[in-house]
Amino acid sequence: MYRSHVLVCGGTGCTSSGSEQIIAELEKEIKAVGLAEEVNVVRTGCFGLCALGPIMIVYPEGSFYSRVKPEDIKEIVDEHLLKGRIVKRLLYSETVEEDNVKSLNETDFYKKQHRVALRNCGVINPENIDEYIAMDGYAALGKCLTEYKPEEVIQVIKDSGLRGRGGAGFPTGLKWSFAAANQADQKYVCCNADEGDPGAFMDRSVLEGDPHAVIEAMAIAGYAIGASQGYIYVRAEYPIAVKRLEIAIGQAREYGLLGKDIFGTGFDFDLGLRLGAGAFVCGEETALMTSIEGKRGEPRCRPPFPAVKGLFGKPTVLNNVETYANIPQIILKGADWFSSMGTEKSKGTKVFALGGKIHNTGLVEVPMGTTLREIVEEIGGGIPNGKKFKAAQTGGPSGGCIPAEHLDVPIDYDNLIAIGSMMGSGGLIVMDEDNCMVDIAKFFLEFTVDESCGKCTPCRIGTKRLYEMLDKITKGQGTLEDLDKMEELCYHIKNNSLCGLGQTAPNPVLSTLRYFRDEYIAHVVDKKCPAGVCKELLSYEIDPNLCKGCTLCSRVCPVGAISGTVKQPHVIDKNKCIKCGACMEKCKFAAISKK
Repeated sequence: MYRSHVLVCGGTGCTSSGSEQIIAELEKEIKAVGLAEEVNVVRTGCFGLCALGPIMIVYPEGSFYSRVKPEDIKEIVDEHLLKGRIVKRLLYSETVEEDNVKSLNETDFYKKQHRVALRNCGVINPENIDEYIAMDGYAALGKCLTEYKPEEVIQVIKDSGLRGRGGAGFPTGLKWSFAAANQADQKYVCCNADEGDPGAFMDRSVLEGDPHAVIEAMAIAGYAIGASQGYIYVRAEYPIAVKRLEIAIGQAREYGLLGKDIFGTGFDFDLGLRLGAGAFVCGEETALMTSIEGKRGEPRCRPPFPAVKGLFGKPTVLNNVETYANIPQIILKGADWFSSMGTEKSKGTKVFALGGKIHNTGLVEVPMGTTLREIVEEIGGGIPNGKKFKAAQTGGPSGGCIPAEHLDVPIDYDNLIAIGSMMGSGGLIVMDEDNCMVDIAKFFLEFTVDESCGKCTPCRIGTKRLYEMLDKITKGQGTLEDLDKMEELCYHIKNNSLCGLGQTAPNPVLSTLRYFRDEYIAHVVDKKCPAGVCKELLSYEIDPNLCKGCTLCSRVCPVGAISGTVKQPHVIDKNKCIKCGACMEKCKFAAISKK
């Protein structure tokens, strides 16, 4: 029996910050003081608060150490693990209140969260199946195989109100029932782990922290629809997730939880991994299946839908990682438990990858219906540097920008669509007053143009023309007629594209035109970027009343655009200036401004 357990985040974020080095140092120091038999070091998945990584929690005290460095380890081992004295200077500041140390669940970041899909992330060792089983792992699969008929499993999922967490929000139980109703000699269950939205890392974190939950859920889906084979389509850029999935699948086979005659019930089900090459379009279900088949990842016309003719032409169910992560808990705790969370039409919780201009970057899981204000100001800790909230982008390139006037709208599938955005897979990027919304729309269009598979003309050509219009506006060359043309083109692309990528590509443009049209007009009419982002519309000026003639600005200018003598006001030659901003950044007297 260990008396202490030291949990260290082994997710991608903390790994990139050096958590593997911290684990090695921990094991070395623990061995050096003779505590190897008493202290257990556990490499977990993501704790959620990525902004504070590398993260370490020591149990049973629950001490939450943040931004740990290798040089801190000896002190933690000598003081905390050996002598029982918590090292308060290394604790997350929100857990320290005078002489008291609060639990993690009392902090602003965690107290409003409700972790269902993320319940085991940061809690168990994802490479140890025994730890998953200790947390009721595979009990849901056993319950389905021994107590429920396939149609009863589907009914539980229907009653729960679970909707697909990949973006479209289609009812999961209904999708399963369609596939179950189609008779075939072979059926398939697929998992979309291709997660391509910029700034999104929800699915990656679930796979890194709790891979067995997805494996168990896919086996349950296989039983429900009559499938014996499943495939997880995961992007190759997720090496930690891929490694842990390979380990988990191997362990499940070894324990008889995948393969032939599972639990002695005669049910056969096995899983395979397929690695994607990072094509955004392969997040679309038919393109994903085409890629699994070894062909170029392009979408297919629908109907027929995958439940009728999917992978290899057979009935197929495809859900994303987060959707599957909810399934075992719904089976064990019941449909009523799950449907008691959330809103009338959007049940349960939603995981968001919170990023951008926000203090607490990381993963949050909140009940559907939580307002954007609660996520940004309370859980997220607000905007850094005293800046004002301007907008939040949800749904990645397929979503839209939510302005400050909608901060108190409860976030669920229908409310987001009503205000011109969408849930998407769960990326949530916060922007402040320094962001240019025309530039934001241009950024997402550039991504979509690059990721279009080119199969259909509205997406291939339409998004390119839309990007060119935005580029023209950011250079001060646009006209008011361009704004009307852009809007018309947006609806043409939405209504005529083959798949979801093209159909949703105009959303960032439409939402910014709707809520931030004044910024577009400023670019077109005044030839100015109000946020000071679009370089072609900027100019740098030196205030002669503030300039002390220190010459620092002229020395850092890479093109020699600044002239002046010592102790005399300097001037900028606007014809030479490349608008890099180096002079303003270095000026100690705030004499340089951009306009």
